[in-house]
Amino acid sequence: MEKKIKLLLVEDDPSFGSVLKDYLTLNDYDVTLAIDGEDGLEKFKADTFDVCLSDVMMPKKDGFTLAKEIIDLNPDIPLIFLTAKNMREDILTGYKLGANDYITKPFDSEVLLYKINAVLQRNSNSTINSENDVKEVYEISNFKFNTKLRQLEINGKMHKLSPKENELLKLLCKYKNDLMPREEALTKIWHNDNYFTSRSMDVYIAKIRKLLKEDDNIEIANIHGEGFRLLVKE
Repeated sequence: MEKKIKLLLVEDDPSFGSVLKDYLTLNDYDVTLAIDGEDGLEKFKADTFDVCLSDVMMPKKDGFTLAKEIIDLNPDIPLIFLTAKNMREDILTGYKLGANDYITKPFDSEVLLYKINAVLQRNSNSTINSENDVKEVYEISNFKFNTKLRQLEINGKMHKLSPKENELLKLLCKYKNDLMPREEALTKIWHNDNYFTSRSMDVYIAKIRKLLKEDDNIEIANIHGEGFRLLVKE
């Protein structure tokens, strides 16, 4: 028997939450319903989920705050926001946090199923099997990067990378001091080159920049509209 996808649904409207949970359950998802942001975080900590759907406007803890805390616990959890708001600023905030998609209420339930399946598919295919063209260990400037173990050591300090951080840094190292094409990274890691995946990649680039700032000889330069360069002072 095929294992069901485990889904955390965080929705403070009891009627809507109950109906949506029943609908997703009928479509073969194993759904856990949380009634607010605090409840959502506790349930996320208590179990392992494949995807999270969260309302934005909630009491006690809003969806954006919840998303930050969930992503801190699992940077690669697919996250979709459900909201009645359709403001550009809110949508951008969600993607900057690392959300995979965003759907406004009222929405077509079949569209939601499509979005869930799409983000799960992208997430399951996010690991690059490219041993032939990427080294296992990179030693650049003051950092040592083990791609197999997903470990980055900088100035003696060890960092464990998430799968997407690992794949993105591998590509940057492969193109050291040269242009890493934006489209190649999106196609190989996210398997899709669109607005949503592009914003997601920007979030991961920012995370890698934050780690590498410990080494003054390294910089990730943004080549507008083209991609990124891992610049290393020799």
